[in-house]
Amino acid sequence: MSALPEPGRGQGPGTLIPPPLPAPAPDLPALRQRYKGGKAELVGHFKHTQRQSAASVNRLLRALARHVDGTLRELWDQQRLGTLAPGATLVAVGGFGRGELFPHSDVDLLVLLPEAKPGPGEREPERECERDDSPARAAVAAFVTACWDIGLECGSAVRSVEQCLAEAARDVTVQTSLLEARHICGSKRLFEQLRGALDHEMDARAFFTAKTLELRQRHVKYEGTPYALEPNCKESPGGLRDLQVVIWVARAAGLGRTWTELAAKGLITPFEASQLAKHEGTLKLIRARLHAVAGRREDRLVFDLQTAVAESFGLKPTKGQRSSEVLMHRYYWAAKAVTQLNQILMLNIEERIVGSERAPMRPITIRFFDRGGALEVAHDDLYLRDPHAILETFLVFVRTPGLQGLSARTLRALYNARTVMDAGFRRDPVNHQLFMEILRQPKGQTHALRLMNQTSVLGRYLWVFRRIVGRMQHDLFHVYTVDQHILMVVRNVRRFFIPEHAHEYPFCSQLAAQWDKPWLLYIAAIFHDVAKGRGGDHSELGAIEARRFNREHGIEGEDARLIEFVVKHHLTMSHLAQKEDLADPEVIRGFARLMGTPRRLNALYLLTVADIRGTSPKVWNAWKGKLLEDLYRLTLRALGGAQPNAAAEIEARKVEARQMLALHSALPGTEEPLWKTLEVSYFARHDAADIAWHARSLWRHVQCTEPIVRARPSSVGEGLQVLVYAPDQADLFARICGYFDNAGFSIQDAKIHTTRAGYALDTFQVASTLVEEDADIDYRSLISLVETQAVSALAATGPLPEPRRGRVSRRVRSFPVIPRVSLTPDERAQRWLLTVSASDRTGLLYAVARVLAAHHINLQLAKVTTLGERVEDTFLVDGPALQRPKAQLRIESEILDAVATPA
Repeated sequence: MSALPEPGRGQGPGTLIPPPLPAPAPDLPALRQRYKGGKAELVGHFKHTQRQSAASVNRLLRALARHVDGTLRELWDQQRLGTLAPGATLVAVGGFGRGELFPHSDVDLLVLLPEAKPGPGEREPERECERDDSPARAAVAAFVTACWDIGLECGSAVRSVEQCLAEAARDVTVQTSLLEARHICGSKRLFEQLRGALDHEMDARAFFTAKTLELRQRHVKYEGTPYALEPNCKESPGGLRDLQVVIWVARAAGLGRTWTELAAKGLITPFEASQLAKHEGTLKLIRARLHAVAGRREDRLVFDLQTAVAESFGLKPTKGQRSSEVLMHRYYWAAKAVTQLNQILMLNIEERIVGSERAPMRPITIRFFDRGGALEVAHDDLYLRDPHAILETFLVFVRTPGLQGLSARTLRALYNARTVMDAGFRRDPVNHQLFMEILRQPKGQTHALRLMNQTSVLGRYLWVFRRIVGRMQHDLFHVYTVDQHILMVVRNVRRFFIPEHAHEYPFCSQLAAQWDKPWLLYIAAIFHDVAKGRGGDHSELGAIEARRFNREHGIEGEDARLIEFVVKHHLTMSHLAQKEDLADPEVIRGFARLMGTPRRLNALYLLTVADIRGTSPKVWNAWKGKLLEDLYRLTLRALGGAQPNAAAEIEARKVEARQMLALHSALPGTEEPLWKTLEVSYFARHDAADIAWHARSLWRHVQCTEPIVRARPSSVGEGLQVLVYAPDQADLFARICGYFDNAGFSIQDAKIHTTRAGYALDTFQVASTLVEEDADIDYRSLISLVETQAVSALAATGPLPEPRRGRVSRRVRSFPVIPRVSLTPDERAQRWLLTVSASDRTGLLYAVARVLAAHHINLQLAKVTTLGERVEDTFLVDGPALQRPKAQLRIESEILDAVATPA
């Protein structure tokens, strides 16, 4: 290739080439001001318009993209890219390539440089676009820098056509980004060359496979549900990305670029196209509002912003719902529909690409076929001609081995048959019989109910269920929407009856093996929370709905009464186990009277365990399991006619404890020095294993002058059991709480006793908040640390330090719990039940204990219940101050101040 002529030298006789003029200084400040002002005007108009539609948000996104296009063209000219990088092309890729731009999205750019061609007889030159020091590269780098200088947050790449093809072959993300390439300025010919090369190299089948795997990985990353507490409206299942994937794979296969084009190719119906456009508009509106409210790129509907976004839409709180919950309900409905339509379209496109639509099918019945493991309807209008076939679909599904899901044709037929699922459909006795048949099947109920919910059949058949689909529960411990939680509880109940899951809940599986009608518990699980969000007691309202369901579905007698009873009292057992003193015979007698029969007790116990397990993975723990099981066993004994006999029970525990001491080689009588100092209440509240451990640990230290601390791994799961024995003092419990708080332990349970000799004998169930879940714990080191540090902390003198105002989570800040404190006396006004409900935070229990110590309140029992990020603590207390009404009010007021969420 010939060298370029030097400036001022001719290329021929009489030819004179003047030297290039210096580039005029670009007016970047003015361009920045125009860009910022134009964007602010567009976004400001959008923010101040509450009544909006899909058309209005699409206008905003296109207007923002055009505004950036114009800015980039002006900057391209100012930077003289056409001269300094001849033949170069500026291309919009990614989301910007679609001609849409959200208020704070990145601007994805590709600067396409031409290949350097050798002249006749010349060697292949070094590619200009690959040289970092080339003038073209330098000009492009200056252009990208100028983009940032004027306020454009851009992601950029500089490549030749050949490099683009190589990158696309290696990385499907790059291939996807280039699929939506759009010319902005520069060489149109080079851009068309890129487009043609990309189309030629596209392998639709490989691209579909890659995008499907990518979609599955993304769904797993976002927990596989559109109902996350803080969903990403772009990336979560049911978000905008699910719609974009459909367009990408359809475009790669040449099936269309818009919903209208897909409808024209027969992939979707006109109705589905309108539904897709509607839900896409809803998601775009929410995302655009989210950007505008946050003032930054933020695609997650985080708690901090949900209320502000809802108010920007003009949404107002309703009875039983915050404005943020109204917004999230709207989002979840759109996301659920997108999930359905994405599944239908991806299956349809796969059939077109792979050719499986012509694959042979195995007949199941006259109306249904097995197409490669998917249930297929025989006719597209089957459900419109015979609505009974809708529920029959799910009955066939659970009865037929080998079926993994529903085909695209079946999903579409169900989606388009929603209008026939009306009041008459819900009242039809044939449908009642079909639904009961599904529940009575030996297996498959969980999968069937989930499919029915995904396809909107469950909510249209059970209209009361439809009202809670997508309803969020901002109560700080539920992490699922109400419908998802209900189906999770059904799944948990179902697992009790599956032998393969017996290792998860051995006691529940043992009870379930003796239960004759599992479907009764499935119905109770479906209705236990179905009245959430209406206002009023959802347990009472749910029982009314269950009664109506029983009447319509022919469930009578004791079966009907059992379902209604379990729904009405589904919170009672949990409340008693976690808040009441189970050593009190009156508590057990009262609960046994309420149960009436062992069958009701069994049903309520199974549903209670399934319910707690279905709220959040963090709410259940082994200690709560033990409390529930203890309550169950004590109540079952009372129902069997065994009257509580405290003396006999205590004597039996002592005998068992002595046997355990003998197994540890303790001499006879080892226990006597300690036991002589203990009240009956001590033996009533501890089991034999604890009693033996205490005697073994303290037999040499009954008259000690220094605190004794012993710890061991908990016998009921994670955490430690810690024994504290020390001369009693008014602030001892507060000092213990202060130590555990500072050492990173949460107290789950505390049993407090004072011996006749004036010693405190306290037992704590604690769990480390600093150890990650499922992490390997070195218990020997942890026990040694606790025993050493706790003794030092308890030996300290002087006033109690001020409690730390620990940080609270974003969720607590967004949805704070109103602190509540109550003091209620027992029948003889000798002991008082103190209950505290508040948002959880570090140092909370210590703050309460400090108030009690200041008023010389004696603590006998503490039950600490953590429900996600809400605590409900119960204390059994006594003290002279509680006999004076003014002192009571002062104590309650000080505790309220202590547990209040810090600003």
